Amino acid sequence: MLVALSIRSFVLIDRLDLEAGQGFTALTGETGAGKSIILDALDLVLGGQANRGAIRKGSDQASISAEFAPPSDHEIWACFREHGLEIDPDEALVFRRTIAHKGPSRAFINGQSVSVALLGAAGRTLVEIHGQHAASGLMRPSTHRGLLDAFAGHQALLETCAKAWDEFELAVGAREALEQAAKSARERQDWLEFAVEDLSKLSPDDGEADQLTAQRGALLQSEKIAENIQDARSAITTSAIEDNLAKTARATERLLRLEGLNALDNGISGAIEKAAEAVERALIEVAEAQACVIALSDFAGDDTRVLDDVEARLFALRAAGRKYECDPNQLGNVLNQHRAALELCLSDTSALEAAKQAEADAEATWKTAASRLTRSRKKAAEQLEAAIMMELEPLHLGRVSVRVGFEPIGANESGAAGGERAEFQVETNPGSGFGPLRSIASGGELARFSLALKCALSQTGGAETLIFDEADQGVGGAVAAAIGERLARLSEQRQVFAITHSPQVASSGKRQWRVRKTPDESGALRTHIVQLDEGERLEEIARMLSGSSITDEARAAASKLLEVA
Repeated sequence: MLVALSIRSFVLIDRLDLEAGQGFTALTGETGAGKSIILDALDLVLGGQANRGAIRKGSDQASISAEFAPPSDHEIWACFREHGLEIDPDEALVFRRTIAHKGPSRAFINGQSVSVALLGAAGRTLVEIHGQHAASGLMRPSTHRGLLDAFAGHQALLETCAKAWDEFELAVGAREALEQAAKSARERQDWLEFAVEDLSKLSPDDGEADQLTAQRGALLQSEKIAENIQDARSAITTSAIEDNLAKTARATERLLRLEGLNALDNGISGAIEKAAEAVERALIEVAEAQACVIALSDFAGDDTRVLDDVEARLFALRAAGRKYECDPNQLGNVLNQHRAALELCLSDTSALEAAKQAEADAEATWKTAASRLTRSRKKAAEQLEAAIMMELEPLHLGRVSVRVGFEPIGANESGAAGGERAEFQVETNPGSGFGPLRSIASGGELARFSLALKCALSQTGGAETLIFDEADQGVGGAVAAAIGERLARLSEQRQVFAITHSPQVASSGKRQWRVRKTPDESGALRTHIVQLDEGERLEEIARMLSGSSITDEARAAASKLLEVA
């Protein structure tokens, strides 16, 4: 819903701030007062084309801001997320557009600079402008199928169709990938035959190179272990150690047998005893050390041949890895891939046949879902056509016929939403033939047709704010009253604005704004807008009935219109 609109230095508007409300608001005023300027300003802030000529004379730039309050489940929040905008749904949503004499126009959403295209895409989800050939969603045939589906309540059928289409596309992709693989394989069949034979002789296992690398490292350590054990054994088994210790032991024993040692007071006797005991212990430790070192010889096996075999295998794997441009550990996987590719060359594989069958099954499933959707659409189209036709007669469009035209989707189009496009078509005069909505030449007629369609689709969602520009153009009396009644009816589910010259339409509104043009101190004209109270509204509708000279009869008629509304 539109909450507020602020306009600065735009055409004849110097400064204008509007607060909008729910329901139906009528915008009235004399011809040329500037009602269309407000519509142009709103179109600009919703992504319309910028024109520097719209900057008010004497100003450097024009600025328009519009505040909206869409519900938390509105599609606009998904649009923002898709474009990377972080906007809290609890915040006020403010669109802003500026036009300067120098430089490009700029667009903002909640202070964040955005492209005009994004501003327009987001704006179309919030506001629809109808009439005078305004670029509303009705003028874009791409929106018509969605409107029909919303009218028919096709959500479940659409989800089923979309899922079937996704599965069909996956099946097509799988089949195409296999066919491409087979084609590629046939183109290099000779090389594949050589590669399979070569790798089969090597017979590599996945991860084998890493295993051999680890084994080679261990074997290299074993060689070093054997060398060091041999050096230790040679050193410790030499007779020099035992001979010298034995000579030392005999010498200390002779010292102990010398007479008179105890008579000496210098402690030599105790020192000799300690030396003799130490030498004896050393002899025992040497013998034990020799036994332990000799025992290590059991671990000094000769792995030279095993190491040679491991290194030869490892070097062969690494050479094959360079040859086939892959990690040596992946050679087994590469062999399997080449075998599978070669099989594709040599015969029609069951995998390809299975892929073709899966594609055919998926296509049949999608066609079934799409056909069910098509039947329902055509049935709903008849109901919608009847509903629109019921609205056209009271709107002075009884000569206009409407239908929903269907056309099969193109070969390159997505079938996620079914097998056909849909477009609303009209026949403006009996026998003239059906054509697109733009064949309705009159802006007023187009606005009334839009009104009829929106009434028929009133329960189907869409933009919450609808603006009708002179839907009463060229009509009056009962037709204008019918327009007012339908605008009021629409406003029960939507926020509705209508620019009107009809007192019957204006009196149907919940509130009324009057647009007027007055000169400022310098004589320059400015457009102003005011919300009318009950008395002012009575006078304005009386003016619309009688012209500049308001009579008592006009006031009485205006009072009657307001009372009936």
